[in-house]
Amino acid sequence: MASHEKSNGGISVAMERPGQWLLSQKIPTDVEVKVGKANFSLHKFMLVAKSNYLRKMVIESKEVDLTRIDLSNIPGGPEVFEKVASFCYNIDFEITVKNVAALRCAAEYLEMTDQYCDDNLAGRTEDFLVQVAFPSVSGTILVLKSCEDLLPMAEDLKIVQRCLDVASAKVCKEAIFPSRSPSNWWTIELSVLNVAFFGKIIAAMQRRGAKALILAMAIITYAERSLPGLVRDHSGVGTKSPDINDSHSLDQQRELLESIVALFPREKAAFPINFLCCLLRAAIFLKASTNCKKELEKRVSSILEHVTVDDLLVLSFSYDGERLFNLESVRRIISAFVEKEKSVTVFSGDLQEACSAPMERVAKMVDAYLGEIAIYGELSISKFNAIATLVPKAARKVDDDLYRAIDIYFKAHPNLDEIEREKACSVMNPLKLSPEARLHASQNKRLPVRTVLHALYHDQLKLRSGMVSRDGPHPVATRSQVLADVSLVRENETLRSELMMMKMYVSDMSNPKSQGTTSSKGGPKKTTFFSSMTKTLGKLNPFRHGPKDASNIDDDVADVKKPRRRRFSIS
Repeated sequence: MASHEKSNGGISVAMERPGQWLLSQKIPTDVEVKVGKANFSLHKFMLVAKSNYLRKMVIESKEVDLTRIDLSNIPGGPEVFEKVASFCYNIDFEITVKNVAALRCAAEYLEMTDQYCDDNLAGRTEDFLVQVAFPSVSGTILVLKSCEDLLPMAEDLKIVQRCLDVASAKVCKEAIFPSRSPSNWWTIELSVLNVAFFGKIIAAMQRRGAKALILAMAIITYAERSLPGLVRDHSGVGTKSPDINDSHSLDQQRELLESIVALFPREKAAFPINFLCCLLRAAIFLKASTNCKKELEKRVSSILEHVTVDDLLVLSFSYDGERLFNLESVRRIISAFVEKEKSVTVFSGDLQEACSAPMERVAKMVDAYLGEIAIYGELSISKFNAIATLVPKAARKVDDDLYRAIDIYFKAHPNLDEIEREKACSVMNPLKLSPEARLHASQNKRLPVRTVLHALYHDQLKLRSGMVSRDGPHPVATRSQVLADVSLVRENETLRSELMMMKMYVSDMSNPKSQGTTSSKGGPKKTTFFSSMTKTLGKLNPFRHGPKDASNIDDDVADVKKPRRRRFSIS
């Protein structure tokens, strides 16, 4: 089908054709029709022969000889009126799916109906709609697209409703029985519509019983093509840094995004989670309404067991991928999922089940996610712990992944003091580390000593109590390794004690008031100093107040011969 001919200076080249035809007949014109910025020199008798509206205007005019007519309000503007004039002069012109709706509206506006004149323009356009446009999906969609600029007349003439009925019926059939490849070609056809007409198509498809997955397919394509810089496709291929000023302002994009989310079917699992995360990131970036963001967060949390680390990273980072974008949404999504799983467990009455399989999958994903974001300097310990503690401890069979995330955080934040490191380690249970992870932890100088001692002391208790798993390493080899590790850690503790002694000695020397009772020679009593040191070191001994089962430990463990003093430092 031919497209519209482009205008040049407000009047298309084709507009000169009626004048050229008239000039060849040497019949002077007697009326000038103004349509916007274009002027047409025509004959009244040719116009009134087809248009009842113009006939009444000429008859009812107060002027004796009407020479100027203003038709600036005619649907379609100058380009459409040019074709109307051609029709009045019996000059051939082409009706297409792009101009048929405008010609039908113009015919109604000018009262060019079959009741006024046989085989008039209104009848011609109706025949074209039925015989050419409506039989195909593409033709119907293009007619509907052209109606966007013809409201409300296109709705009054039922052109819009007829297009919606035909298009929805054909699209539903095409979705079930594809007639060509790719099978989702019809979603691309629908994406040319504005969001109002697209929403009406979706509503019409719902009334016809279209499944949620079919509607979701159309909405995904529409969102990706309408917001190409903000919503990546679900394959993960897209622009990193969208240029949001190319075609729409932020306000327009925000309204468009909110309108798209409002079209979502009720089924929560209709959309892939990657698409939802991309859409949520766009909503946060565009500062969409709270209801819009909450709806997206609910949908993500409802299928969180299917999420991958990459999906959450899409949501967490800015479009340039260089900085953390939003962690509050991630926290709310995980929290909502955990609450939902707890409710399901209570409702089912299965209180013996510690955690469901989806919860365990989410816990593993959260630990891997923490390992990915741990390298960023703006991630504080409180934010790190806030996400780690969302998952119930029972959902982690082992804490190896969480230990890895903590270790990565320590590498990326080397200036943390001992208290801050202990705070970061508080989310991890050293007793739930695998033997390999405990061995690594015993050699990890980044961990606080208290955490290392906790893990190793537990190993020793398990060996003495005969609690080693049958599937674990050989008991003799494990016992030897743990005893060696305990000895080395004790050496580290001794070194720390000596350092503490030296610090306290220097502190006492610098503060005479704290030296206590002096001897007969005026110097400090050595017994007082060492007695205070003994009390201090006693508090530092992690084995002083061991657990209740410490009584089961044989004396030979406590009396292991201490090797030659050396500093234990393994990177």
